[in-house]
Amino acid sequence: MNIKINKYLFFAMQFVVFLALFFVLFNSSVNMVIFPFAFGMLFALCWANQKVWLLVPAYIVAGVIFQPTLEFAICILVTVFCLIVPYFIHILCKKNMKKWEFALFSILSQTANIVFDILGGQFWVLPFVSVVLGVLFMFACMNVFEAIIIRGFTNKLTILEIVSLFSIIATICGGLSILNIQIFSFLKLFMSFVLLLFAFCSTPLLTILVASIGGIGALIATNNPLFIAPFIIWALAMLLFKKRQRVFMVISLICVEVIIGFYFQLYTSFGIIEILPVLISSLLFLLLPKSLCGEIAVIFNLSKDRLAMKNVANRNRQILQHQLGNLSEVFNEMNMIYRKTMKSTMSFEDVQQVLEEEIMDKICSYCPERNHCHRTFADSTKQVFDQLIKISYEKGKVTLLDIPSYLTSRCKQTASILGSINTLTAQYKKYISMTKDVDTSKLIIAEQLLGVSKIMSGLCKEMEANISFDTTKENKILDEFTYHNIICIDVVVFEKDVWTIAASVVVRNEDSEKPRIEDVVSKVCACKMAVTDTYASTRPGYMVVNLKTAPKYDCLFGVSQRTKNGSNVSGDTYSIVKLDDDKIMFAISDGMGSGEKAERASELSISLVENFYKAGFDNDLILSTINKLLSLHKEEIFSALDICIVDEKNGLVDFIKMASPKSYILNEDECKTIETGSLPMGIVEDANPYVKKNVISVKDFIILFSDGISDSFENDEELQDCIKSIKTKNPQEFADELLERALACNNGYAVDDMTVIVVKILNF
Repeated sequence: MNIKINKYLFFAMQFVVFLALFFVLFNSSVNMVIFPFAFGMLFALCWANQKVWLLVPAYIVAGVIFQPTLEFAICILVTVFCLIVPYFIHILCKKNMKKWEFALFSILSQTANIVFDILGGQFWVLPFVSVVLGVLFMFACMNVFEAIIIRGFTNKLTILEIVSLFSIIATICGGLSILNIQIFSFLKLFMSFVLLLFAFCSTPLLTILVASIGGIGALIATNNPLFIAPFIIWALAMLLFKKRQRVFMVISLICVEVIIGFYFQLYTSFGIIEILPVLISSLLFLLLPKSLCGEIAVIFNLSKDRLAMKNVANRNRQILQHQLGNLSEVFNEMNMIYRKTMKSTMSFEDVQQVLEEEIMDKICSYCPERNHCHRTFADSTKQVFDQLIKISYEKGKVTLLDIPSYLTSRCKQTASILGSINTLTAQYKKYISMTKDVDTSKLIIAEQLLGVSKIMSGLCKEMEANISFDTTKENKILDEFTYHNIICIDVVVFEKDVWTIAASVVVRNEDSEKPRIEDVVSKVCACKMAVTDTYASTRPGYMVVNLKTAPKYDCLFGVSQRTKNGSNVSGDTYSIVKLDDDKIMFAISDGMGSGEKAERASELSISLVENFYKAGFDNDLILSTINKLLSLHKEEIFSALDICIVDEKNGLVDFIKMASPKSYILNEDECKTIETGSLPMGIVEDANPYVKKNVISVKDFIILFSDGISDSFENDEELQDCIKSIKTKNPQEFADELLERALACNNGYAVDDMTVIVVKILNF
């Protein structure tokens, strides 16, 4: 029951406010001749989703009180009719009325006024001027309501919205200037409160401007400039105490009003009743909650809060930079420690010496001919032992056929010697393999620790410089968005580095995909900007759109594949990944052979490459680590790897090849060959990739393929001629045609798995 009473009380208060507002606007005029403002406010409030069943009665009652005549009542009813009928039609059709529709119906609503004014003998231009002024006033009200009622106190007003707010204040002042109860001035009551609010919540310039606007509004309505000077003097007095508590602003206002009235005698009369409006407004201002004043301050001057936020952001970057630097040093120290724990293996000469001593201690120490063999024939005996150990180490086994005849004729322990050599050599080879695997594992861990250290060091350098925010561009973007009907509640523009400007805007969900966002931000930032990502804001109904300086180039690519005839799966795997810093990686991994085993090899290689590049490791470390990992695998996993990394920002491309076929860069002038080299990944740990850097231009084609394509042609010249002869400009069609021609070389038979990637370079 209490809830219902409170609701009805709230509606009653709304009705009273609307009634008072419409009555004031009915009285507002231009030189007491044109009264164009009330209908504009009616349509604007309806557009701002205020309750029509409250607005219409308040408008009718206010109009009847203002001018209780039959003609004016008809004009009011026509105005209301032109609002209610289309409004409810749109509700039934479940469609929102657009601004231009409100403008059209508001013009139609004044037909009765125009007819009665012309029939009454009024100069025919004045009614049409009244309609134009009313429609302009309606748009001004819409701008302000959109900023305050719809968006709320969340963002700074744009220049257009501030001008619109000033026009509303001037219009209200015009209406209040003739509404006095004897000598009690409602104009002074309204303006003293507004000026206190502006002086406390906005900038000094806006306070002086609104004081002037209030006086000019009264001047336009009454041709009386009386209030211009007092209002400006009030504003100046308040601003002297802006930095102090509110009570000092109130005291200064009252004192100045007393001085103006009693000493300078700017008013026709002055007494207790004349000063009462200022006292009432001062009391109301002091009763305003600080939280409300803070919210109002946001729409006039957001720079202080934003400055604090930006300082916090830079401070957090400094703290993060320090922590990243320390972590980078920790991981680098761990890398050094792991490398020091690696065991170094003995040379083969040392191995021979150790094995000889072991055999002599085990076999020859109990032989009666020991002194004869190792003293009289010491050199020849040592030479035989060295030779046998070498044969066993290289071949895996030594036999009687490998022992010289002069040794077998005098030595009765040849069988024992052969068994010991084979056993000890096998044990040593197993030990060496285990030690090598352990050392390789340690080296992999050390390299990863080094890679993490480098990544953190790079992040540390990136965090070293403070972010440079650009408030001027932010305000311009807000203004441009408002002009293009894009509701934006926050904008941040900053320089990410010397070449990159980044921007983040928070807009309504329905505005987040508008192409105009990129156009506006690009125009203000004076460079081409591109959307990088979009995600939901913490405020419901709004999205965060991030943009940054667009790269110079873009890539369009096509891929074509064919599995080897008779094979169920392809041993070729490709990857196309967008990396950080405007780079794209194109890669083909060709597992040795075909079928499921080759597929597993290529998928494992390409997956490792893709994830390492995404993490930010550099080329050498990535390929070295993957090579060691594959060589440790129980199964033999060999893969040819072809990587092409295109830097869209500066037009550079890196080719990284391990046993892959040649690649080509095709343009209108030439077909440039990218050579190949190195062993496949996983065969030996120390295989070094072939790395080549090239400069690319717009309309260049980059062609990568597996050996199933290259082996289909007789030689490189035939393949190159085929590439040159393909005339299509579409990369997908290019890839398909190259694959078809390779198949045609073998009568349509795929002798191996075949993959083609064609990349076309374009302007962004």
